[in-house]
Amino acid sequence: MTDQGRYMGVHGLRVRIERCVSRGLTRVTAQALGPYQTAIVRIGFGAAWFFFLLREWPHRQELYGPDSPWSWGLAERLIETNDAFSVLMWSSSDNWFQLVYVVALAAAAAVLLGWHTRAATVLFMVGVLSLQNRSVFMGDGGDNVIHLMSMYLVFTRCAQVWSLDARRAARALRRREAAADHPEELRAAQPGTDAETSAGERSVGERSVGASSVGASSNGELSNGDLPAGEVAGAAARAGGSTGDEAGPRPAGAASGSGPAPGAGARPAGTDAGVGGVVLWTVFGAVLLGSTVAGGFTVGWALFYWGLWAVHGMWWSVQRAAARGGAAVRELRDVCDILANLVHNGVLLVIMIEVCLVYSTAGWFKIQGTRWQDGTAVYYPMNLDYFTPWPDLSHLLAANGVMVFLVTYGTVATQVAFPFTLLNRRAKNVLLAFMIAEHVSIAVLLGLPFFSLAMIAADAVFLPTVFLMWLGRSTAALGGRAGGLLPGRGRRVPLPEPEPAAEVPKVSV
Repeated sequence: MTDQGRYMGVHGLRVRIERCVSRGLTRVTAQALGPYQTAIVRIGFGAAWFFFLLREWPHRQELYGPDSPWSWGLAERLIETNDAFSVLMWSSSDNWFQLVYVVALAAAAAVLLGWHTRAATVLFMVGVLSLQNRSVFMGDGGDNVIHLMSMYLVFTRCAQVWSLDARRAARALRRREAAADHPEELRAAQPGTDAETSAGERSVGERSVGASSVGASSNGELSNGDLPAGEVAGAAARAGGSTGDEAGPRPAGAASGSGPAPGAGARPAGTDAGVGGVVLWTVFGAVLLGSTVAGGFTVGWALFYWGLWAVHGMWWSVQRAAARGGAAVRELRDVCDILANLVHNGVLLVIMIEVCLVYSTAGWFKIQGTRWQDGTAVYYPMNLDYFTPWPDLSHLLAANGVMVFLVTYGTVATQVAFPFTLLNRRAKNVLLAFMIAEHVSIAVLLGLPFFSLAMIAADAVFLPTVFLMWLGRSTAALGGRAGGLLPGRGRRVPLPEPEPAAEVPKVSV
C-alpha cells in the first residue's frame, strides 16, 4: 500500500470517528433520553413510597415517631456521627413529626402523578431521607434502593410523559396553536369565557395533536403514545417557553424561539401553569432560610439545598424572560436546556450502573456463601411465620426439593448474568422478565410487596420503549373503558339540529 493509500485510510477512519462523536454529543445534548424509562421509574418509586407510608399510617408512631424503639436521642447521636440528613432532628415534637409524615405522603403522591415534578422530587427526597435516617433499622432492603433513587430523581427530567406536567404543557401548546390560527376570536375572548373555550375546541378538532401524556382521550386511546417522546412538551417550549415545572427537551437543530408565536390574546408562558410550582418553591425557600438561620443544616447539606433552590429559581427566571425577550435570552435558555439534558442523561446512566451493581454484587456474594449452595437461603424463609402470608402455599413449595433447587440456582444465575446480557437486547429482555417474575413471587410468597415494587421500578429502567408505549396505550384504553362504566360517563350529549334558514319572500315587480 502506498503512503497516499495509508493516509486516505487513516483520514477516513478519523472522519468516521469524528462523525460518531459528533452524533453522540448531539444526541446527549439535544434531548433528555429515556423519557418513558425515567417516567416509569418515577411512577414506580413514587407508588412504592406512597403506599408504604399509607400502609404504615396506623404504625407511624412506632416506626418513625416518638414511640419508636429507636428513640429520638439515639437517632440524634447516630446522625452526629454519620452527618446524615433528617428534618425530624429539628424537633422532638409529635406535631412536627405528624407534619413531616403528611408532607412526605403528599410529596410521594405528587411524584407519582407528575405534579410540579421539579419541586415534588425535592420534597420527595427530603421525606425519604428524613424518615429513613430517623429510624435506620426499619426497612426491608427496598428502602436502600428508594433512598438512592430519591436523590437521583431530583436531577432527571422524569415527567416528559405520563405526568400532569406533560398534560399541562400539551394544553398550553393547544392554546398557542389556537392563538396562531384564530387571533381575532381569542383577542375578543377573555380567559374562561365561552368564546375562548369554543375557539380552543375548534383548533383542537382541526389538529389531532396529543392532548395529554397521562390518561386517555374520550375513545380510550393514549393521546401522545405514537408521538416521539417529549415532542408535545418540546413544542410548547419552542412556542414561547416552558408551560410547567417539567420542560420537555428541544429537538436537535430546532431554532431558538421557532414555532408559532402567541397571539394577541394569549397569556405569557408560565403565568397560568407554574403558579403551583412557584408556591412550592417559595415555601421551600422560606423553610430553608429559617432552618439555615436556626442552624438546622450542616454546611454540606445547606450548600446542597441552597444550590438546588438557586438553580431552579434561575431556570424559572430564564424561562419567563425567554417568553418575552429577544434572541439572546432564548439562546441562554437553549444553553440551560443543553445543560439540563446533560445532567439528566448522566444521572440516567448512573441509575443503570447502580442497578447493575446491585444485582452483580448480590449474585457474587450469594455464590461465595454456603446458604445459597445448599438451598437453605430459600428453604428457611419459606418456613418462617414472619415471611409466610400464605403458609400452605409456602410449605407446599418448600417441600418440593426440585422447586427449591430451581429457585435457588435460577436466582443466582440471573443476578450474576444480568449485567452481561445488556450487550444483547433479546437476552436482556428475557432476563428482565425472569427478574420481574422473581420479585412478584417475593411479594406474594414472602409478604414483601414494597421491596418488590421498588426493585421492579429499578428494573424498569431497562425496559424497551416499544413495550412501555404499548403498556401506556393499554393502560389508557383500560382506563377509558372503566371511566365509561361510571354514571354520567360515556354518554354523548346530542347536539341540537341547526335551525333552517328563514325563507326570503319573493317580491314581484
